[in-house]
Amino acid sequence: MTMPVSMSIALKALGRNRLQTALTMVGMTIGVAAVLAMIALGTGAEAAIDQQVRAAGMNLIVVTAGNYKVKTEDDLGVVDHQAAFAPDRSSVRPAPALWYPDRAPTFRLIGHPEDDPMEKHNHPTASQRLGDTEAGLGSAATLSAADADAIRRIRGVQYVAEGLHQNAHVVFGAKRWFTRLHGTDVELPSIRRAWTMRSGRFFSAREQRTRAQVVVLGSVAANTLFGDEDPVGRDVAIWKQPFRVVGVIGNTSWMVAAAKGDDQFDAVYVPYTTVHALLNLSKLNDITITSASTGDVTRVAKDVTDVLRARHQIGPKAPDDFTVATQARQALAKGGLRPEVARAVVGNVAGLEKVTLEQLGKTLDRASRTMTALLAATAAVSLLVGGIGIMNIMLLSVTERTREIGIRRAVGARARDVLRQFLVEAVTLGLAGGGVGIVVGFAAALAISRTLHWSTSVSPWAVLVSFGIAALVGVFFGWYPARQAARLHPIDSLRFE
Repeated sequence: MTMPVSMSIALKALGRNRLQTALTMVGMTIGVAAVLAMIALGTGAEAAIDQQVRAAGMNLIVVTAGNYKVKTEDDLGVVDHQAAFAPDRSSVRPAPALWYPDRAPTFRLIGHPEDDPMEKHNHPTASQRLGDTEAGLGSAATLSAADADAIRRIRGVQYVAEGLHQNAHVVFGAKRWFTRLHGTDVELPSIRRAWTMRSGRFFSAREQRTRAQVVVLGSVAANTLFGDEDPVGRDVAIWKQPFRVVGVIGNTSWMVAAAKGDDQFDAVYVPYTTVHALLNLSKLNDITITSASTGDVTRVAKDVTDVLRARHQIGPKAPDDFTVATQARQALAKGGLRPEVARAVVGNVAGLEKVTLEQLGKTLDRASRTMTALLAATAAVSLLVGGIGIMNIMLLSVTERTREIGIRRAVGARARDVLRQFLVEAVTLGLAGGGVGIVVGFAAALAISRTLHWSTSVSPWAVLVSFGIAALVGVFFGWYPARQAARLHPIDSLRFE
């Protein structure tokens, strides 16, 4: 007997008792819907935790142009190339305030290349374009957009954003606000996970490519200039040039609070290519990077250093002309430690990051396993109820169709044909209930997300798992009734009333 024939017979048999079939399907529907909803909740919770960790900057790496640190060795004897970058000895001098009697004097860079971004210059082209004598911000001496593109090709790098930064006046009508201007890349919102677009959008790749004069306002800057009015579509002036407002950045994370002077929300964002065009620049202040995994931060930072040293043609014994800082290094730099203590700790920062991130990963893994076990137990109870319902109706079907089984055996049907027939009916029940359950589960996950504002995520993998479970439940709980039907003796079945 072929499978299409078995399926046709199964559908006819299930259609004879529609109420029983529907009630059995309800049990399976509830079970599969519970599985899908629980998977969606678990996956969404993990994603939310991961997003908060990334929003805190645990996977953040910042490459800054220039290097003013002293060349040292860590406890393992590895040379730290993050040393003072100076074009020649004539441009440096001892800094008495940093003198310690137990070691050589520290050198401080007092000169700067002509395109050093940390100094102000009367840039002729900028002055002409801006229409006044306000100093333009020079470009970085070492970092370029080509460096950022090379970093994007490093294994484990997730997002990369070029950066140019300066203070600027933003003018709207009679209102004038002095804030931070960031020339950046379209990938910055993906790096800043705590951000959300309060209105409008971030500037597009096309606007960045065409150097469009568009601006995205931080919420603090937007409130200061526009109050409760939506600024999207309005024009503001920066450097006496018109910029169209395309969006306003808000904040949804409790980890990052919006406040005046915070450099994120009290700021404005324009394409870095637009800053290059208006100020006649070609270099960058910094490059912001995120790693795909928090556990890869140290390795990615080392790879970034190696790539930039090769691109900048820096010799093995020469110092870096850039600085690579991870979140741990930045925290230590701001910690107020004595210089000798800070240097000792920074020498082992790779191990510190590894321990910290491993502990964080283990904690998240334990929380994830506990949540998964709890949700799986809840879903398993529902599936058990649905499976028992399938077994119940199949046993009842075997009893009601005993005479039919005897007739089929008498005309030549084999025991395995009967076994397969009842298995097909059980699997059909499971799959039908599972199909409806997937729809119900998806709707339940969506309702939970909108009503309770919990994070949920329904992936194709979760749908396939739910559908597969429905089929397995049908086979598992339908096997015993099917075997009972196959073992019936034809003569005894024909005599059954």
